[in-house]
Amino acid sequence: MHTWIAIIILGIIEGITEFLPISSTAHLLIAEHWLPHQSDLFNIVIQSGAVLAVLPLFPQRLHQFIFQWRERETQTYAAKLMLAFVITGVGGLILDKMGFKLPEELGPVAWAIFLGGVAFLGVEGWLRGRTFHESVTWQIAVVVGIGQLIAAVFPGASRSGATILLMLIFGLSRPAATEFSFLVGIPTMLAAGGLKIFKALIHPTAGAASEDWALVGLGFIVSAVVSFIVVKWLLSYVRSHTFMLFGWYRIALGGVLFLMLFLH
Repeated sequence: MHTWIAIIILGIIEGITEFLPISSTAHLLIAEHWLPHQSDLFNIVIQSGAVLAVLPLFPQRLHQFIFQWRERETQTYAAKLMLAFVITGVGGLILDKMGFKLPEELGPVAWAIFLGGVAFLGVEGWLRGRTFHESVTWQIAVVVGIGQLIAAVFPGASRSGATILLMLIFGLSRPAATEFSFLVGIPTMLAAGGLKIFKALIHPTAGAASEDWALVGLGFIVSAVVSFIVVKWLLSYVRSHTFMLFGWYRIALGGVLFLMLFLH
């Protein structure tokens, strides 16, 4: 397979899975069992492309943060985003200092994917008939920060999946939970990615030094375009649908991964 074809496939996978609650890390790990392995720097850059692409999909929030930042409501919402970000950042730095590395074996990924799917079905069943609120509380901001750390430790858990599930349990509506999860994820992933890119460029490893930046740019563009389309669809979807579809998908994918492990 030509390298550029593999790059396009990986960009598409990243763009589809980064914000859907099905784990981009898990899908990229799975894909790289068949596609040429790419550097961590490549994965970070295409993830950044997927993240940056969704900013235009929140025009009201961007307008609020830029032109209405003096208002109490804007400052409170921004502070809650910052609280979740700080909890994740501090926890991430602690994990980094401890030398934590994501496991790349399919076994843990399969379990995280499968159990996450079961959790979605269970939570959605429990929520049936209940009323939701639209206000992100300080308590929700804290659990979102914790949810992002859970996703950082367990590949396949999904950052958006873990945070959205926790917010639904705390009574937040699906659209509000999806928006807050995405808005927290943008600075979180850009900060983590920016730090890793900075380290790679300042202290380049053999892989980073020989990076083909034309292919990296291709992956960045593909993931950004696909991410924009997928997130625009998802924001519309959650206004009138539950997350049951993603729960069933995760269970089916987990089953396929278990079968692969059994046949290996």
